[in-house]
Amino acid sequence: MKKIITCALASLLGLSVFAASYTNNTYQRLAKEYTQKAERALDAGKYELAEEYAIKAKENAQLSDEYIQHTLVRESAERNIALAKNKLSYMEKNGGKESHPAEYESAANSIARAEEAFAQEDWDAASEYARQAIETVDELYGSGSLPQYYVVRSWKSARDCFWNISGRSYVYNDPHLWKKLYEANKNLLPEPDNPDLIEIGTRLEIPSLSGEQRDGVYSPDKTYDTYKKR
Repeated sequence: MKKIITCALASLLGLSVFAASYTNNTYQRLAKEYTQKAERALDAGKYELAEEYAIKAKENAQLSDEYIQHTLVRESAERNIALAKNKLSYMEKNGGKESHPAEYESAANSIARAEEAFAQEDWDAASEYARQAIETVDELYGSGSLPQYYVVRSWKSARDCFWNISGRSYVYNDPHLWKKLYEANKNLLPEPDNPDLIEIGTRLEIPSLSGEQRDGVYSPDKTYDTYKKR
């Protein structure tokens, strides 16, 4: 008898155990509490009570899952709106409001709609409007998957010098633009007037040349876009 009920309870408790391991919220804590009560009742031979507790554990686990999904969707909408705003700000700082007024207005309107949908707790619509704004800006400036910084490696391992670094596809894709990189970082060199003397570990900033969006430090483990001069 106990073995049969144990199997039934295991089925009922499976969801609550999973939910409890995911994140901390009131429903999850109740699910855990009822799970423990069900286990104690089962050990005491109180099978009907154990089943009641197991059902309550499952109900709260399901509520926890719903709460988690609600939270995740809301947070995703928040992140998308924040990213859209950052991209629109980047566009404005780079003269895009004047050079591409129609696209700027379109992105701004999409963000306004996203914020309105968010206020109405329509998270999916908010994310969709935010993504529309992001795509509008990305069509002009790229997705931003270009590094903003590069940490110099050894000549033996990477053949690093301003000429070679500038020629890399994710930097300027043209070694002849090495002076742009050098001028932006010459104050970091041990001899600022000598571009040939560059130390391993120096963190070089890669300035934007044509309004392209750059972010983060170059990592050989990531895949980057190819820089295209506009």
